[in-house]
Amino acid sequence: MRILHISAECYPAAKVGGLGDVVGALPKYLNRAGLSTAVIIPKYKTAWINNHRFVPLYRSLLRLRHQHLVFSIEQLIDYDLGFPLIVVDIPGKFDRPGIYADAATEIPYADEVERNICFQQAVLHWIMQLPQAPEILHCHDHHTALIPFLIRHAHRFRSLRALPTVFTIHNGAYQGAFSWGREYLLPAFEDGARGLLDWQASINPMATAIKCCWQLTTVSPAYLQELQHKGHGLGPLLRAEADKSLGILNGIDTKVWDPAEDPLIHQRLNGDLGRYKAANKAALCEHFAIDPELPIVTFIGRLAGEKGADLIPELVGRYLHGHRQATFLVLGSGQPALQDRLRKMRPYFAPYFDAAIEYNERLAHQLYAGSDFLLMPSRVEPCGLNQLYALRYGTVPIVRSTGGLKDSIIDISEPEGRGIRFERFDAKEALVAIHRAVELFHDKERFERLRADIIRVDFSWEKSTATYIKIYQQLLRATG
Repeated sequence: MRILHISAECYPAAKVGGLGDVVGALPKYLNRAGLSTAVIIPKYKTAWINNHRFVPLYRSLLRLRHQHLVFSIEQLIDYDLGFPLIVVDIPGKFDRPGIYADAATEIPYADEVERNICFQQAVLHWIMQLPQAPEILHCHDHHTALIPFLIRHAHRFRSLRALPTVFTIHNGAYQGAFSWGREYLLPAFEDGARGLLDWQASINPMATAIKCCWQLTTVSPAYLQELQHKGHGLGPLLRAEADKSLGILNGIDTKVWDPAEDPLIHQRLNGDLGRYKAANKAALCEHFAIDPELPIVTFIGRLAGEKGADLIPELVGRYLHGHRQATFLVLGSGQPALQDRLRKMRPYFAPYFDAAIEYNERLAHQLYAGSDFLLMPSRVEPCGLNQLYALRYGTVPIVRSTGGLKDSIIDISEPEGRGIRFERFDAKEALVAIHRAVELFHDKERFERLRADIIRVDFSWEKSTATYIKIYQQLLRATG
Protein backbone atom coordinates (compact mmCIF):
# COMPACT_ATOMS: atom_id res chain seq x y z
CA MET A 1 0.00 0.00 0.00
CA ARG A 2 1.58 3.27 -1.15
CA ILE A 3 0.69 6.40 0.88
CA LEU A 4 1.94 9.94 0.27
CA HIS A 5 1.61 12.44 3.13
CA ILE A 6 1.45 16.04 1.92
CA SER A 7 2.15 18.71 4.52
CA ALA A 8 3.64 22.12 5.22
CA GLU A 9 5.67 20.72 8.13
CA CYS A 10 7.63 17.60 8.98
CA TYR A 11 9.96 17.16 11.97
CA PRO A 12 12.92 17.55 12.00
CA ALA A 13 13.15 19.29 8.63
CA ALA A 14 10.52 21.98 9.27
CA LYS A 15 8.47 22.30 12.43
CA VAL A 16 6.38 25.02 14.04
CA GLY A 17 4.04 22.90 16.14
CA GLY A 18 2.24 19.60 16.49
CA LEU A 19 1.64 19.26 12.75
CA GLY A 20 5.37 18.82 12.23
CA ASP A 21 5.62 16.23 14.99
CA VAL A 22 2.73 14.16 13.64
CA VAL A 23 3.91 14.18 10.02
CA GLY A 24 7.42 13.32 11.21
CA ALA A 25 6.20 10.29 13.17
CA LEU A 26 3.04 8.72 11.70
CA PRO A 27 4.69 7.76 8.35
CA LYS A 28 7.56 6.11 10.21
CA TYR A 29 5.14 3.88 12.13
CA LEU A 30 3.10 3.15 9.01
CA ASN A 31 6.27 1.91 7.31
CA ARG A 32 7.12 -0.27 10.30
CA ALA A 33 3.67 -1.80 9.89
CA GLY A 34 4.51 -2.78 6.32
CA LEU A 35 3.17 0.11 4.24
CA SER A 36 5.18 2.18 1.77
CA THR A 37 4.84 5.73 3.06
CA ALA A 38 6.58 8.95 2.02
CA VAL A 39 6.25 12.63 2.96
CA ILE A 40 6.43 15.68 0.73
CA ILE A 41 6.84 19.24 2.03
CA PRO A 42 8.08 22.57 0.61
CA LYS A 43 11.83 23.12 0.56
CA TYR A 44 12.39 25.88 3.09
CA LYS A 45 15.72 27.38 4.09
CA THR A 46 15.57 25.95 7.58
CA ALA A 47 18.87 25.13 9.24
CA TRP A 48 18.07 21.41 9.11
CA ILE A 49 17.31 21.39 5.38
CA ASN A 50 20.37 23.53 4.62
CA ASN A 51 22.58 21.04 6.45
CA HIS A 52 21.38 17.96 4.53
CA ARG A 53 21.74 16.75 0.97
CA PHE A 54 18.97 16.16 -1.55
CA VAL A 55 19.04 14.54 -4.97
CA PRO A 56 16.82 15.90 -7.80
CA LEU A 57 13.98 13.66 -8.98
CA TYR A 58 11.96 15.84 -11.33
CA ARG A 59 11.91 19.32 -12.80
CA SER A 60 9.09 21.13 -14.57
CA LEU A 61 6.95 24.26 -14.83
CA LEU A 62 3.70 25.18 -13.14
CA ARG A 63 1.36 27.97 -14.07
CA LEU A 64 0.17 30.67 -11.69
CA ARG A 65 -2.12 32.96 -13.65
CA HIS A 66 0.14 34.42 -16.38
CA GLN A 67 3.37 33.22 -14.78
CA HIS A 68 5.21 30.00 -15.43
CA LEU A 69 7.27 29.02 -12.40
CA VAL A 70 10.12 26.53 -12.44
CA PHE A 71 10.03 23.93 -9.67
CA SER A 72 12.00 20.83 -8.81
CA ILE A 73 11.26 17.76 -6.73
CA GLU A 74 14.15 16.50 -4.59
CA GLN A 75 14.67 13.63 -2.14
CA LEU A 76 16.69 13.56 1.07
CA ILE A 77 19.65 11.20 0.65
CA ASP A 78 21.95 11.55 3.67
CA TYR A 79 19.64 10.93 6.64
CA ASP A 80 17.24 8.12 7.53
CA LEU A 81 13.99 9.44 8.97
CA GLY A 82 12.20 6.11 8.69
CA PHE A 83 10.48 7.26 5.50
CA PRO A 84 11.47 8.99 2.24
CA LEU A 85 11.35 12.78 2.63
CA ILE A 86 10.60 14.62 -0.61
CA VAL A 87 10.79 18.41 -0.94
CA VAL A 88 9.39 20.83 -3.51
CA ASP A 89 11.80 23.62 -4.42
CA ILE A 90 10.03 26.65 -5.92
CA PRO A 91 12.53 29.51 -6.15
CA GLY A 92 11.17 32.72 -4.66
CA LYS A 93 8.32 31.02 -2.80
CA PHE A 94 9.67 28.83 0.00
CA ASP A 95 13.41 29.47 0.05
CA ARG A 96 13.15 31.52 3.23
CA PRO A 97 14.28 30.70 6.78
CA GLY A 98 10.76 31.04 8.20
CA ILE A 99 7.98 28.57 7.51
CA TYR A 100 4.87 30.75 7.80
CA ALA A 101 6.41 34.02 8.96
CA ASP A 102 9.62 36.02 8.78
CA ALA A 103 12.03 34.39 11.22
CA ALA A 104 13.26 37.74 12.55
CA THR A 105 10.03 39.73 12.85
CA GLU A 106 7.40 36.97 13.28
CA ILE A 107 5.31 38.81 10.66
CA PRO A 108 3.36 36.29 8.51
CA TYR A 109 4.30 36.14 4.84
CA ALA A 110 1.89 38.11 2.68
CA ASP A 111 1.96 35.61 -0.19
CA GLU A 112 0.75 32.56 1.75
CA VAL A 113 -2.12 31.84 -0.66
CA GLU A 114 0.15 31.87 -3.72
CA ARG A 115 2.75 29.72 -1.98
CA ASN A 116 0.23 27.08 -0.97
CA ILE A 117 -1.36 26.92 -4.42
CA CYS A 118 2.05 26.59 -6.08
CA PHE A 119 3.10 23.83 -3.69
CA GLN A 120 -0.06 21.80 -4.23
CA GLN A 121 0.11 22.09 -8.00
CA ALA A 122 3.78 21.08 -8.05
CA VAL A 123 3.02 17.98 -6.00
CA LEU A 124 0.25 16.94 -8.39
CA HIS A 125 2.37 17.58 -11.51
CA TRP A 126 5.03 15.29 -10.04
CA ILE A 127 2.55 12.56 -9.10
CA MET A 128 1.06 12.53 -12.59
CA GLN A 129 4.33 11.51 -14.20
CA LEU A 130 5.35 8.85 -11.65
CA PRO A 131 5.52 5.32 -13.09
CA GLN A 132 4.15 4.02 -9.78
CA ALA A 133 1.93 6.68 -8.23
CA PRO A 134 0.72 6.71 -4.62
CA GLU A 135 -2.48 4.77 -4.01
CA ILE A 136 -3.73 7.27 -1.40
CA LEU A 137 -2.98 10.95 -0.81
CA HIS A 138 -3.08 11.99 2.84
CA CYS A 139 -3.36 15.79 3.09
CA HIS A 140 -2.72 17.75 6.28
CA ASP A 141 -4.35 21.07 7.20
CA HIS A 142 -5.32 23.97 4.96
CA HIS A 143 -1.95 24.28 3.20
CA THR A 144 -2.78 21.09 1.25
CA ALA A 145 -6.57 21.26 1.42
CA LEU A 146 -7.22 22.13 -2.22
CA ILE A 147 -5.73 18.84 -3.45
CA PRO A 148 -8.92 16.75 -2.99
CA PHE A 149 -10.74 19.36 -5.11
CA LEU A 150 -8.03 19.78 -7.74
CA ILE A 151 -7.73 16.09 -8.56
CA ARG A 152 -11.49 15.79 -8.97
CA HIS A 153 -12.32 19.00 -10.82
CA ALA A 154 -9.22 20.79 -12.24
CA HIS A 155 -8.81 19.96 -15.94
CA ARG A 156 -5.05 19.47 -15.87
CA PHE A 157 -5.17 16.94 -13.02
CA ARG A 158 -8.16 14.87 -14.15
CA SER A 159 -5.99 11.76 -14.62
CA LEU A 160 -5.71 11.61 -10.79
CA ARG A 161 -9.42 11.87 -9.99
CA ALA A 162 -9.74 8.23 -8.92
CA LEU A 163 -7.08 8.69 -6.20
CA PRO A 164 -8.62 8.40 -2.71
CA THR A 165 -7.82 11.30 -0.38
CA VAL A 166 -7.65 11.54 3.40
CA PHE A 167 -7.74 15.02 4.91
CA THR A 168 -6.66 15.59 8.52
CA ILE A 169 -7.58 18.73 10.43
CA HIS A 170 -4.84 19.55 12.91
CA ASN A 171 -6.13 23.05 13.66
CA GLY A 172 -9.51 24.20 12.39
CA ALA A 173 -8.84 27.82 13.34
CA TYR A 174 -6.57 28.24 10.30
CA GLN A 175 -8.60 27.57 7.16
CA GLY A 176 -6.62 29.38 4.45
CA ALA A 177 -9.66 31.32 3.18
CA PHE A 178 -9.20 33.97 0.50
CA SER A 179 -11.36 36.24 -1.63
CA TRP A 180 -13.11 35.16 -4.80
CA GLY A 181 -11.27 38.05 -6.37
CA ARG A 182 -8.19 35.81 -6.34
CA GLU A 183 -9.84 32.89 -8.08
CA TYR A 184 -7.46 33.55 -10.98
CA LEU A 185 -4.69 31.89 -8.92
CA LEU A 186 -6.36 28.50 -9.31
CA PRO A 187 -5.93 26.25 -12.33
CA ALA A 188 -8.98 26.01 -14.58
CA PHE A 189 -11.70 23.75 -13.18
CA GLU A 190 -15.16 22.48 -14.12
CA ASP A 191 -17.85 25.17 -14.13
CA GLY A 192 -20.18 23.17 -11.93
CA ALA A 193 -17.59 22.81 -9.16
CA ARG A 194 -17.52 26.42 -7.94
CA GLY A 195 -19.83 25.68 -5.03
CA LEU A 196 -17.33 23.21 -3.61
CA LEU A 197 -14.80 26.03 -3.17
CA ASP A 198 -17.22 28.44 -1.54
CA TRP A 199 -17.87 28.82 2.16
CA GLN A 200 -19.24 32.02 3.67
CA ALA A 201 -18.66 33.92 0.40
CA SER A 202 -14.94 33.10 0.23
CA ILE A 203 -12.79 30.39 -1.28
CA ASN A 204 -12.13 28.29 1.79
CA PRO A 205 -9.58 25.49 1.29
CA MET A 206 -10.40 23.70 4.53
CA ALA A 207 -14.14 23.72 3.82
CA THR A 208 -13.38 22.53 0.29
CA ALA A 209 -11.35 19.58 1.58
CA ILE A 210 -14.11 18.64 4.02
CA LYS A 211 -16.53 18.50 1.09
CA CYS A 212 -14.22 16.74 -1.39
CA CYS A 213 -12.04 14.31 0.58
CA TRP A 214 -12.95 10.65 0.80
CA GLN A 215 -12.17 10.45 4.53
CA LEU A 216 -11.92 13.24 7.09
CA THR A 217 -10.01 12.86 10.34
CA THR A 218 -9.21 15.10 13.29
CA VAL A 219 -6.41 14.62 15.78
CA SER A 220 -8.64 13.60 18.68
CA PRO A 221 -12.26 12.44 19.17
CA ALA A 222 -13.12 15.35 21.47
CA TYR A 223 -11.79 17.87 18.96
CA LEU A 224 -14.04 16.44 16.25
CA GLN A 225 -17.03 16.94 18.54
CA GLU A 226 -15.95 20.49 19.34
CA LEU A 227 -15.52 21.33 15.67
CA GLN A 228 -18.94 19.91 14.83
CA HIS A 229 -20.59 22.13 17.44
CA LYS A 230 -18.43 25.24 17.16
CA GLY A 231 -15.98 24.66 14.36
CA HIS A 232 -14.78 28.24 13.66
CA GLY A 233 -17.72 28.61 11.28
CA LEU A 234 -17.42 25.08 9.87
CA GLY A 235 -19.79 23.39 12.33
CA PRO A 236 -22.77 22.90 9.97
CA LEU A 237 -20.52 21.51 7.25
CA LEU A 238 -18.77 19.13 9.61
CA ARG A 239 -22.09 17.88 10.95
CA ALA A 240 -23.26 17.29 7.38
CA GLU A 241 -20.10 15.28 6.66
CA ALA A 242 -20.16 13.32 9.93
CA ASP A 243 -20.51 9.94 8.20
CA LYS A 244 -17.02 10.19 6.72
CA SER A 245 -15.41 11.79 9.80
CA LEU A 246 -13.36 10.18 12.56
CA GLY A 247 -11.37 11.57 15.48
CA ILE A 248 -8.08 9.72 16.05
CA LEU A 249 -5.90 10.67 18.99
CA ASN A 250 -2.31 11.32 17.95
CA GLY A 251 0.49 9.25 19.35
CA ILE A 252 4.07 10.24 20.08
CA ASP A 253 7.34 9.00 18.65
CA THR A 254 8.66 6.95 21.55
CA LYS A 255 12.13 6.79 19.96
CA VAL A 256 12.50 10.58 19.88
CA TRP A 257 10.79 10.98 23.25
CA ASP A 258 12.51 8.33 25.36
CA PRO A 259 13.91 9.37 28.74
CA ALA A 260 16.12 6.28 28.77
CA GLU A 261 17.85 7.20 25.48
CA ASP A 262 17.30 10.96 25.07
CA PRO A 263 20.63 12.64 24.18
CA LEU A 264 19.21 16.10 24.90
CA ILE A 265 18.68 15.72 28.66
CA HIS A 266 21.16 16.00 31.52
CA GLN A 267 20.61 12.52 32.93
CA ARG A 268 18.81 9.63 31.30
CA LEU A 269 16.43 7.29 33.09
CA ASN A 270 18.22 4.15 34.20
CA GLY A 271 15.79 2.36 36.46
CA ASP A 272 15.75 4.87 39.32
CA LEU A 273 12.94 7.34 38.55
CA GLY A 274 13.57 9.48 41.65
CA ARG A 275 17.26 9.95 40.88
CA TYR A 276 16.53 10.69 37.20
CA LYS A 277 13.97 13.38 38.06
CA ALA A 278 16.12 14.91 40.81
CA ALA A 279 19.22 15.15 38.59
CA ASN A 280 17.32 16.76 35.73
CA LYS A 281 15.55 19.14 38.08
CA ALA A 282 18.92 20.16 39.56
CA ALA A 283 20.18 20.89 36.04
CA LEU A 284 17.14 23.09 35.38
CA CYS A 285 17.57 24.93 38.64
CA GLU A 286 21.19 25.66 37.81
CA HIS A 287 20.25 26.86 34.32
CA PHE A 288 17.52 29.20 35.57
CA ALA A 289 18.90 29.93 39.08
CA ILE A 290 15.78 28.77 40.92
CA ASP A 291 15.10 26.88 44.17
CA PRO A 292 15.15 23.07 43.75
CA GLU A 293 13.02 22.60 46.88
CA LEU A 294 9.96 24.13 45.21
CA PRO A 295 7.78 22.46 42.58
CA ILE A 296 8.51 23.61 39.04
CA VAL A 297 5.47 24.40 36.87
CA THR A 298 6.45 24.79 33.21
CA PHE A 299 4.75 26.07 30.06
CA ILE A 300 6.25 24.98 26.72
CA GLY A 301 4.79 26.13 23.43
CA ARG A 302 3.69 28.96 21.20
CA LEU A 303 2.88 32.19 22.99
CA ALA A 304 -0.54 32.42 21.39
CA GLY A 305 -4.10 32.89 22.54
CA GLU A 306 -5.24 29.43 21.52
CA LYS A 307 -2.55 27.93 23.78
CA GLY A 308 -3.80 30.04 26.69
CA ALA A 309 -0.41 31.71 26.97
CA ASP A 310 -2.05 35.09 27.58
CA LEU A 311 -3.39 33.67 30.86
CA ILE A 312 0.13 33.08 32.21
CA PRO A 313 1.00 36.65 33.34
CA GLU A 314 -2.20 37.00 35.37
CA LEU A 315 -1.99 33.46 36.73
CA VAL A 316 1.66 33.73 37.77
CA GLY A 317 1.20 37.24 39.13
CA ARG A 318 -1.79 36.33 41.27
CA TYR A 319 -0.14 33.20 42.60
CA LEU A 320 3.23 34.76 43.43
CA HIS A 321 1.71 37.86 45.02
CA GLY A 322 -0.04 35.60 47.52
CA HIS A 323 2.24 32.55 47.66
CA ARG A 324 5.88 31.70 47.08
CA GLN A 325 5.48 27.92 47.10
CA ALA A 326 6.14 27.18 43.41
CA THR A 327 8.41 28.25 40.57
CA PHE A 328 7.14 28.97 37.05
CA LEU A 329 9.15 28.56 33.84
CA VAL A 330 8.11 29.45 30.28
CA LEU A 331 9.71 28.34 27.01
CA GLY A 332 8.28 29.62 23.75
CA SER A 333 7.88 32.46 21.30
CA GLY A 334 4.96 34.10 19.56
CA GLN A 335 2.95 37.27 20.09
CA PRO A 336 5.42 40.16 20.51
CA ALA A 337 3.34 41.93 23.19
CA LEU A 338 3.16 38.76 25.27
CA GLN A 339 6.87 38.11 24.81
CA ASP A 340 7.64 41.61 26.12
CA ARG A 341 5.31 41.18 29.08
CA LEU A 342 6.95 37.90 30.08
CA ARG A 343 10.42 39.45 29.78
CA LYS A 344 9.40 42.30 32.07
CA MET A 345 8.10 39.82 34.65
CA ARG A 346 11.47 38.09 34.97
CA PRO A 347 13.29 40.57 37.27
CA TYR A 348 10.09 41.42 39.15
CA PHE A 349 9.31 37.81 40.17
CA ALA A 350 12.86 36.38 40.30
CA PRO A 351 13.74 33.77 41.45
CA TYR A 352 10.20 32.32 41.25
CA PHE A 353 9.66 32.98 37.56
CA ASP A 354 11.77 32.88 34.42
CA ALA A 355 11.11 32.77 30.67
CA ALA A 356 13.19 31.69 27.68
CA ILE A 357 11.66 33.49 24.71
CA GLU A 358 12.83 31.18 21.96
CA TYR A 359 12.32 27.89 20.16
CA ASN A 360 14.82 25.51 21.75
CA GLU A 361 14.36 21.77 21.24
CA ARG A 362 17.13 20.80 23.66
CA LEU A 363 15.79 23.00 26.44
CA ALA A 364 12.27 21.67 25.81
CA HIS A 365 13.45 18.10 26.40
CA GLN A 366 15.25 19.17 29.56
CA LEU A 367 12.14 20.92 30.84
CA TYR A 368 10.04 17.79 30.31
CA ALA A 369 12.64 15.75 32.17
CA GLY A 370 13.27 18.17 35.05
CA SER A 371 9.93 19.84 35.71
CA ASP A 372 7.40 18.60 38.24
CA PHE A 373 4.33 19.85 36.36
CA LEU A 374 3.51 20.93 32.81
CA LEU A 375 0.89 23.67 32.44
CA MET A 376 -1.41 23.63 29.38
CA PRO A 377 -4.19 26.21 29.91
CA SER A 378 -5.31 26.00 26.28
CA ARG A 379 -8.37 27.73 24.90
CA VAL A 380 -8.27 25.20 22.07
CA GLU A 381 -6.15 22.05 21.87
CA PRO A 382 -7.01 19.80 18.92
CA CYS A 383 -4.87 16.98 20.29
CA GLY A 384 -1.89 18.25 22.18
CA LEU A 385 1.37 16.36 22.27
CA ASN A 386 3.10 18.20 25.10
CA GLN A 387 0.98 16.48 27.75
CA LEU A 388 1.94 13.12 26.25
CA TYR A 389 5.64 14.04 26.29
CA ALA A 390 5.23 15.12 29.91
CA LEU A 391 3.74 11.77 30.90
CA ARG A 392 6.56 9.97 29.13
CA TYR A 393 9.12 11.94 31.20
CA GLY A 394 7.33 11.60 34.54
CA THR A 395 6.01 15.17 34.63
CA VAL A 396 2.41 15.67 35.76
CA PRO A 397 0.20 17.63 33.33
CA ILE A 398 -2.05 20.47 34.49
CA VAL A 399 -4.52 20.95 31.65
CA ARG A 400 -7.71 22.70 30.72
CA SER A 401 -10.40 20.20 29.79
CA THR A 402 -10.63 20.71 26.04
CA GLY A 403 -9.98 18.71 22.87
CA GLY A 404 -7.27 16.11 23.08
CA LEU A 405 -6.38 17.19 26.61
CA LYS A 406 -9.79 15.91 27.72
CA ASP A 407 -9.22 12.64 25.82
CA SER A 408 -5.75 11.96 27.19
CA ILE A 409 -5.60 13.33 30.74
CA ILE A 410 -7.81 11.86 33.45
CA ASP A 411 -7.97 13.95 36.63
CA ILE A 412 -6.21 12.51 39.69
CA SER A 413 -9.55 12.50 41.53
CA GLU A 414 -10.69 9.72 39.16
CA PRO A 415 -9.55 6.09 38.87
CA GLU A 416 -6.40 5.84 36.75
CA GLY A 417 -5.96 9.61 37.06
CA ARG A 418 -2.80 10.93 35.46
CA GLY A 419 -3.00 14.73 35.79
CA ILE A 420 -4.91 17.77 37.04
CA ARG A 421 -7.75 19.20 34.94
CA PHE A 422 -9.74 22.42 35.16
CA GLU A 423 -12.81 23.31 33.13
CA ARG A 424 -13.24 27.02 32.40
CA PHE A 425 -10.66 29.24 30.80
CA ASP A 426 -9.99 31.74 33.57
CA ALA A 427 -7.24 32.50 36.06
CA LYS A 428 -9.36 31.58 39.06
CA GLU A 429 -9.88 27.99 37.93
CA ALA A 430 -6.26 27.70 36.83
CA LEU A 431 -5.15 28.95 40.27
CA VAL A 432 -7.16 26.22 41.94
CA ALA A 433 -5.37 23.69 39.71
CA ILE A 434 -1.97 25.14 40.70
CA HIS A 435 -2.87 24.90 44.39
CA ARG A 436 -3.89 21.27 43.87
CA ALA A 437 -0.56 20.62 42.17
CA VAL A 438 1.42 22.13 45.05
CA GLU A 439 -0.55 20.05 47.57
CA LEU A 440 0.16 16.94 45.50
CA PHE A 441 3.87 17.79 45.34
CA HIS A 442 4.08 17.91 49.14
CA ASP A 443 2.26 14.58 49.50
CA LYS A 444 5.50 12.82 48.60
CA GLU A 445 4.24 9.25 48.68
CA ARG A 446 1.27 9.99 46.43
CA PHE A 447 3.33 12.19 44.12
CA GLU A 448 6.04 9.57 43.62
CA ARG A 449 3.43 6.87 43.03
CA LEU A 450 1.70 9.02 40.42
CA ARG A 451 4.96 9.73 38.59
CA ALA A 452 5.76 6.03 38.53
CA ASP A 453 2.31 5.35 37.05
CA ILE A 454 2.25 8.04 34.37
CA ILE A 455 5.67 7.22 32.96
CA ARG A 456 4.29 3.80 32.01
CA VAL A 457 1.21 5.11 30.16
CA ASP A 458 1.39 4.05 26.51
CA PHE A 459 0.63 6.80 23.98
CA SER A 460 2.85 5.41 21.24
CA TRP A 461 1.74 5.58 17.61
CA GLU A 462 0.94 1.87 17.25
CA LYS A 463 -2.75 2.13 18.18
CA SER A 464 -3.40 5.22 16.06
CA THR A 465 -1.42 3.72 13.19
CA ALA A 466 -3.65 0.66 13.17
CA THR A 467 -6.71 2.91 12.85
CA TYR A 468 -5.21 4.77 9.89
CA ILE A 469 -4.32 1.50 8.18
CA LYS A 470 -7.96 0.38 8.48
CA ILE A 471 -9.05 3.67 6.89
CA TYR A 472 -6.61 3.23 4.00
CA GLN A 473 -7.74 -0.35 3.45
CA GLN A 474 -11.40 0.67 3.37
CA LEU A 475 -10.68 3.42 0.84
CA LEU A 476 -8.77 1.07 -1.45
CA ARG A 477 -11.61 -1.47 -1.29
CA ALA A 478 -14.00 1.32 -2.26
CA THR A 479 -11.98 1.93 -5.44
CA GLY A 480 -12.71 -1.62 -6.52
